[in-house]
Amino acid sequence: MHREWLGGIIDHVDQNPKELHSILKEFKDMIEGDTRIYLLFSSMFEQIPKKKPYSKSPTGLRQVRDYKHMLAVLNHLLTTAPSWNDKSHRVGLVGLPINAMLDWPMGTSSGFAAFLDPEVNAMLKKVLNAWGNFLCSPESADVLGNDSHGWFGKIGKTDLTATANIGQTSYSFEDMYVCEPTAKNYGFKSWDAFFTRAFKEGVRPVAAADDSNVIANVCESKPYNIAHGVKARDHFWLKGQPYSLIDMLAHDELAGSFVGGTVYQAFLNALSYHRWHSPVSGKIVKAYVKDGTYYSEPLFEDFTESHGADKANESTGQGYITATATRAILFIEADNSAIGLMAVLAVGMAEVSTCDITMREGQHVEKGDQIGMFHFGGSTHCLLFRKGVNVQGFPKSGGEHNVPVRSELAVVQS
Repeated sequence: MHREWLGGIIDHVDQNPKELHSILKEFKDMIEGDTRIYLLFSSMFEQIPKKKPYSKSPTGLRQVRDYKHMLAVLNHLLTTAPSWNDKSHRVGLVGLPINAMLDWPMGTSSGFAAFLDPEVNAMLKKVLNAWGNFLCSPESADVLGNDSHGWFGKIGKTDLTATANIGQTSYSFEDMYVCEPTAKNYGFKSWDAFFTRAFKEGVRPVAAADDSNVIANVCESKPYNIAHGVKARDHFWLKGQPYSLIDMLAHDELAGSFVGGTVYQAFLNALSYHRWHSPVSGKIVKAYVKDGTYYSEPLFEDFTESHGADKANESTGQGYITATATRAILFIEADNSAIGLMAVLAVGMAEVSTCDITMREGQHVEKGDQIGMFHFGGSTHCLLFRKGVNVQGFPKSGGEHNVPVRSELAVVQS
């Protein structure tokens, strides 16, 4: 399915060549002007196995053949919003077209090195910002229509609605989201406006608003992991992906406060609601974005002729990217002294180049207030509690549906 879906985009690019976007010309010059980067971007495609399913045909022709071909496909994607596609949805890459293109080169040893490189990531940030500018334009709303490739087509809208109903309700899209049901594309003027859509008041009530011991869920998301006794530093790149606090919190002076504490992590897919809400009432002590990687995968995902690529797509390295990817870091001093200082980590995954903090440092927030949002793709987030904070009742991973945003996530025992 991955090959079939991506192959259609590549066929279009191959049959309709056009001049590179100025940012991609700069990217090309960087690759060809630096021997180290040229080596990595050349060899990452050579290291992709030549057998199926990594090849387009039995002759061994690769889907993306080299870095020049990669730039040509990127050139098309920079002026194309993610359309609804049932194939990409089934392989977990709906809304993540660039990630889909890089999925296999990311998994090579040269890809590991390239996508950890600070210069490469600085260039990728420029590329993703250029794409983000397009996704905020009226032209990007063309993919929101009600045809088979539109997000408001029969299958796309059904899946969007089912995701938001979380197996508990049977509301329509317009019942749940702020929109204009009679307007074109439900009134969304761009892809980004659609992606960051807001729930209507009352659809996601704040859990136990008057009980400060109840922690509210920050994001509409599926539980991924819970860890206790987290270390200051750990080998986050290994198979178990243990949390490494100093790296997660970007060497912040407050990182030591959470040594021995608890981390809860959950995942948002591209169909989910993407705004973040405060888990507690309290003061925003610090809030900033740490630039990092965009397409780095953990080392254990390397593949060869005899060892296939990981099939779980962008979700496999969630623990790893908490220490490496671009992320928003927020420290909140809870009004409830049994909680005290806690942290929220909002981690961008792949195309999510913008982690947008909407509250300012020093501001007091109430439990459930909006504190930020993701733009442009799937993402993950963590809550961090200090050692000695007795927080219990987190939902278990493996469920079919998201845990609703602002619902009860856990309870602190005073």
